[in-house]
Amino acid sequence: FLGVPWYYRHSIFVLRRAVKEWNTHQKHKFAINFGDIVDGFCPKDQSLGTIKKLVDEFEMFRGGPVHHIIGNHCLYNLPRSELLPLLKIKTLDGRAYYDFSPVPEYRFVVLDGYDISAIGWPKDHPKTLEALKILREKNPNENKNSPINMEGLERRFLMFNGAIGKEQMKWLDDVLLEATKLKQKVVICCHLPLDPGAASEKGLLWNYDEVMNLIHKYNCVKVCLAGHYHRGGYSIDSHGIHHRVLEAALECPPGTDAFGYIDVYDDRISLVGTDRMKSTEMDFTPPS
Repeated sequence: FLGVPWYYRHSIFVLRRAVKEWNTHQKHKFAINFGDIVDGFCPKDQSLGTIKKLVDEFEMFRGGPVHHIIGNHCLYNLPRSELLPLLKIKTLDGRAYYDFSPVPEYRFVVLDGYDISAIGWPKDHPKTLEALKILREKNPNENKNSPINMEGLERRFLMFNGAIGKEQMKWLDDVLLEATKLKQKVVICCHLPLDPGAASEKGLLWNYDEVMNLIHKYNCVKVCLAGHYHRGGYSIDSHGIHHRVLEAALECPPGTDAFGYIDVYDDRISLVGTDRMKSTEMDFTPPS
């Protein structure tokens, strides 16, 4: 893809090695997959079986529940009505956002970056129509996945990205307020990156700025984790929040890996990466 080899069939071996490695640790509370469990070019008559096969591999993890995030490639294959039950995402009305607290001091908040999207919803769904309206206004190209003649951060308005809608924004506000009252530290998880410093502008959430303006109202959010941008990235924003985009298994040549685990502390989060996934120390104390 754009000159970068994608190793589709090798990815399942990366997953198997990841689960095997995670199972050697006694302390892991859960596993999380940041989306694109299947590729967009998967033959549609094989999509269901392929996703089931990969979900079964994740289920070999013995440390606790496995949480999934939906990505654009997932939505190319199956509608939300079929995809969410497969991934055991239990929400109402096709929503794919939720939160959980594996330990009392921390809360993980999973955002649905394709809440407003031209993919995944029925063609006449209000969320599809809203997304198409945004694309018409922001992207001058006939091919809405093309950023030609678009400049800077405007290049994010592509069909393979999406936005967070008003209901989800209200939900996020409520969750962060509650986390603040409980004195929890929050880790935001989303398939789409939320900071231009950590990823290509072509891979950002459409309304990342609106979402980050809300997040910046609270001191509880410490880290934002994302997928989508396969190369990976890292930045610290103006409010000291760490943004870590995770390297993709899909771009691992045979014999290499990209997975990791996270240790959480009172004052930092430590990502311990394997091979192509870089280890990252995320200290909550701003440098003096």
